[in-house]
Amino acid sequence: MSHSHDHSHGDHAHHHHEVEPVEGSWLDPEDDRPSSVERRKFLAGLGIAAGAVGAVGVAAAAGAGTAEAHEPVNPWGGGDRWYAGDHHIHTQYSDDGQYTIAQQVKKAHEFGLDWVVITDHGGPAHQKFSIDQVTPDIEKVRRSQRDVLVYQGLEWNIPGAEHATVFLPPGKHTVDILKAFEFAYDGRIASNAEPLALAALRYLEAQVLSGRTEIALMFANHPSRRGVDSPHELRGWRDAAPGVAVGMEGAPGHQAAGIPKSAGGPGRARGYYDTATPSAEAFPGYPPESYRTHGGFDWMTAKVGGMWDALLAEGRPWWITANSDVHQVFNDTFTQGKQDYATTGSKGAPIDSGVKQTGYGDFFPGQYGANIVGARSKSYVDIMRAMQAGKLLTVHGRLIDGLELRVRSRDDLRGVTLGGRTFVRRGGDVEITIEIDRASGPNFSGAKPVLAKVDLISGPVTGPSIDRDAFLAPETVVAKTFEVPRTGKIRFTHTFKNVDRAFYLRLRGSDGKRLTSSGDPMIDELANSDPWQDLWFYANPVFVDVI
Repeated sequence: MSHSHDHSHGDHAHHHHEVEPVEGSWLDPEDDRPSSVERRKFLAGLGIAAGAVGAVGVAAAAGAGTAEAHEPVNPWGGGDRWYAGDHHIHTQYSDDGQYTIAQQVKKAHEFGLDWVVITDHGGPAHQKFSIDQVTPDIEKVRRSQRDVLVYQGLEWNIPGAEHATVFLPPGKHTVDILKAFEFAYDGRIASNAEPLALAALRYLEAQVLSGRTEIALMFANHPSRRGVDSPHELRGWRDAAPGVAVGMEGAPGHQAAGIPKSAGGPGRARGYYDTATPSAEAFPGYPPESYRTHGGFDWMTAKVGGMWDALLAEGRPWWITANSDVHQVFNDTFTQGKQDYATTGSKGAPIDSGVKQTGYGDFFPGQYGANIVGARSKSYVDIMRAMQAGKLLTVHGRLIDGLELRVRSRDDLRGVTLGGRTFVRRGGDVEITIEIDRASGPNFSGAKPVLAKVDLISGPVTGPSIDRDAFLAPETVVAKTFEVPRTGKIRFTHTFKNVDRAFYLRLRGSDGKRLTSSGDPMIDELANSDPWQDLWFYANPVFVDVI
């Protein structure tokens, strides 16, 4: 992957946007309560706009102000490098996992990853027994596998909702924070009441504010799988702690589950998205197709003008990732250890059965999907800051090796890149330049993938929605489809002319093998979806304010 090369990709700068303060909100400069001052400092230090806090939406800044008052977020061309990783990995310390931490990290390295997060399931046995065993195992692997950064985290049972990755950089308080967090806020331990999720995220934010950890991040996992992540919950998490709750899995793990039985596969659904009927807890507004993946991606991400776009159209920075969610790997010979998880917090060492397990639905970290993050150094905090700032590209099956996005106007000539925010005077033009590195070799199925098309998707930023359960952005469209030339450099440009409304844009690309008549990803068929025959990449958005 191109994360091994230098790519000039905007350096992370601590910029924030001047947002019109609302009296009594966290952003009110007259409000000098220590908590407000600290929170303002905290938000100002984030590489994201400090919007969507209290009554202030980031779109509120769009109509007013001068060019001088706007500072670009994620400036283009800062010499960042790409680092590939996976934030959703299970081990023998999950009741349904099996591999040791060392095995997972070794495989991650073999498949080209630079960083991983160990995220065993939260719950009574994990909180009581597992964390104390995970911690020394991670320490040991950090010494033996120096090429891979190994973060400690957990898969949080979000009260009232699905699961999420929660993780921190190494630090003297990391384990204490994770333990206290899980005990007080995990839906399987404390309570499954929705408001507890907001308190949990504020607790993590408080650990950052107090200096006990430099950063803490949360990404919602497989958000559409059971329909229980309702739109108001996604908005609520983002609003409660904008520097912590920063995104969701745009593509779930368990991608091998869709390989048909006729091809020796598990014959399930990609991502295990095979819920037959929504549960009683599911949000009733979601359509039936939301319970399936589309080209391997979650419906919230894959549907143009869907849930992800509804959040972006409000001006909310909300980023997507792609992960393995690895528990048991397709065609691997290992099976679960025999230890009693409930009383020990571990399944024990896995057993090599010598027989390929065709019923398993997972790939190893990096074997199929990757998050490629543009950070200024390969350090724990820098990579987390880059993820927090949305400098992140998601790729399946090595469809591409790298991507360079530059969005600029005459008012910001340097421009910005992934996750960035720039501005243009009303009536001005915004120029988009896209450069893509083709796959320079085969992926881990043995074939060299070929990118067929790239879609530029955009929609107006219309500000906060009155309906907190809205999940559509009707004005978001595919603005342009670029057919990829078979040879030579891949470089596209597009100009949005005479811009009169704040807007955002994002990119996706496909190998073109499975498309609807309108060029969208197809709904993955149950028990008949070879993930290697339907490859996509999705890039995180750029916001453009009108001044």
